[in-house]
Amino acid sequence: MADETNRRPLPPTGWAVLGLLSFGEELSGYDLKKWSDRSLRFFYWSPSFSQIYSELGRLEKTGYASSRLVAQETGTRDKRVYRITEEGMAAVREWARETPPDPPVLKHGPMLRLWLGHLLEPGQLRELLLKQQEFAQGMRLAAAADAADAPDGPAWAYPTLTLRWAERYYASEGALAAAMLDDLAGLEERGTAKG
Repeated sequence: MADETNRRPLPPTGWAVLGLLSFGEELSGYDLKKWSDRSLRFFYWSPSFSQIYSELGRLEKTGYASSRLVAQETGTRDKRVYRITEEGMAAVREWARETPPDPPVLKHGPMLRLWLGHLLEPGQLRELLLKQQEFAQGMRLAAAADAADAPDGPAWAYPTLTLRWAERYYASEGALAAAMLDDLAGLEERGTAKG
């Protein structure tokens, strides 16, 4: 196994893009964006096209990925597709196996606004929490649909399992927003809320 000094450092987005390539398919930047929108966005973030192409360039420079041009049948310009190299597969395998997990970083806009509730009217807070419930329900349904639509086979077992985690996460997020609505109503009843 390569020691830590042999591994080339990548930012988290680089590891995510390399991870997408680790499933063994030859993918274009557009394909990677579509796949990240259908999977990574539920639990990490979906990188922009510019981030994906920047990371693909970095992965090629480090020797973790290679690319080639593929002629298009429609007469449009050639498409560049990327594939993980053996060195890239070893690096992402080592990263996944040995890198200590970072604690999740909660960056929650609705919670920040709730924290600043003294600056808002109770009706605005209710609207915020209702929108958060609606958002969470939409994400839960999307994760469930993507998990149900995932292809069968061993390569998709863990991405599908991760989508189920995302589905459960967004179900709990919706339940938390509902609980906050109840708490807000309690504040209003006690006359504690700004009104």
